[in-house]
Amino acid sequence: MQATIKEALNIAHTYDVSTNKNCAVVYSISFMPNDENKRLAMDFLKNNPDAKMLDDTPCGKALIELGLNGKVNEIAEEITKIWKIASARYINCASGNINAFVEGADERSTFYSTELNEILNNHNITHINGVDKFLFAKNFTPKRY
Repeated sequence: MQATIKEALNIAHTYDVSTNKNCAVVYSISFMPNDENKRLAMDFLKNNPDAKMLDDTPCGKALIELGLNGKVNEIAEEITKIWKIASARYINCASGNINAFVEGADERSTFYSTELNEILNNHNITHINGVDKFLFAKNFTPKRY
């Protein structure tokens, strides 16, 4: 399994994660009772063919192909770390408006613990869901565990 983790880290650090302006989509389902946010993101993608999630990039596809799309108990923390690396790169390549499906996101989620901060630090991103990114962040309250 360590060879897979090493390969996954390489993928997370180097594979393409780019999107077009206003086309990045994020969702949060970590620590949530259901995958409603992902379902909403998928519905959005159906109606916005230029939009894509990290899962749709060469990086995300390669990680999923390695079997890292679900949690593996003995290495769940390492898998989370890999996805957080890829997510940070994905956000750093994004621009314009981020489409975020994060209702009820937990403070431990990748969105709250990684992506939101990366969005706020990326000068090329201006909005989240059509709202000024700083106003969105100010009004966003993560679910506490």
